[in-house]
Amino acid sequence: MSWLRSMYIRMRFDGIANLRRSVMRICMQWPGADFDWNQVRAFLATAEAGSLSAAARMTGQTQPTLGRQVAALEARLGVVLFERVGRSLELTSTGRDLLQHVRTMGAAAERMSLVARGLSEAVEGQVSISAADGIASMLLPRALARIRETAPGIAIEVIAANEISDLQRREADIAIRHVRPDAPDLVARLLGESVAHFYASRDYLDRRGRPRILADMAEHDIIGLSTPEQFAEGLTQRGVPTDPARIPLFSTHSVVTWELARAGLGVTMISDGVAARWPEMERILPEVEVRFPTWLTVHREVRTSRRIRLVYDHLAEALPLP
Repeated sequence: MSWLRSMYIRMRFDGIANLRRSVMRICMQWPGADFDWNQVRAFLATAEAGSLSAAARMTGQTQPTLGRQVAALEARLGVVLFERVGRSLELTSTGRDLLQHVRTMGAAAERMSLVARGLSEAVEGQVSISAADGIASMLLPRALARIRETAPGIAIEVIAANEISDLQRREADIAIRHVRPDAPDLVARLLGESVAHFYASRDYLDRRGRPRILADMAEHDIIGLSTPEQFAEGLTQRGVPTDPARIPLFSTHSVVTWELARAGLGVTMISDGVAARWPEMERILPEVEVRFPTWLTVHREVRTSRRIRLVYDHLAEALPLP
């Protein structure tokens, strides 16, 4: 079987070589091909972000550095790529024409990086996992403990973000989502379906009473997982007519809303498996429930990396699905 492995590795490296040739071919077609790739990336980031300050936040570089790189590219090519409009930058007609080519170069470079990363055979290095704050803080720790025991050489970055990370742009290696991805380069595994109910602390319910029917919710304070208007609309669509005025506290982070509920400030909604860890919290109105799926997602290329595949497989087995 060694010859099969050798052929596989050779084919994978041939794939990287082909990507490199593609990038070089695009570079050679560029008007005035003698340029710095860092300058091109600075142009692409600024064009995508709309301003130097936003591009600096996106790339982790300083605004003056990006400005110098863009100016150097303009000087090298002898063209003007941006015009300043207020506090933002707008592409000139020349900039718009070149942006299409730069995006092609960037996509080729990103794919080359993904393929190269997928070739890694070492069970060490860094793996990044993107998940909503509730999953990241309440569900991931136990699953990661098993991974740390199995592969202590892997450093794991947990990105607690309620925005969906773009795996194709390598914002993360693995993502845990409640929405199934539709990009063809992403591989998703359905972990299961979770069920959420209303919960409140025992102290709060002793003070305010325990709702027995939906109409009783009008007498209680609700802690929202978005703005009062958005959360009230979502509850109303699920058969729980709610006045935004009954939502005096809200946050976009589920950990915050849960802690507010634990402090006795109102009623909130959370998955049953998470709530089960706090016996002082009581489920109310069990007939009112919300079901949602959980997907474990990874890019098709990086899935061949031993360390990423190890973390992916462990999460699939160990991640609880309350």
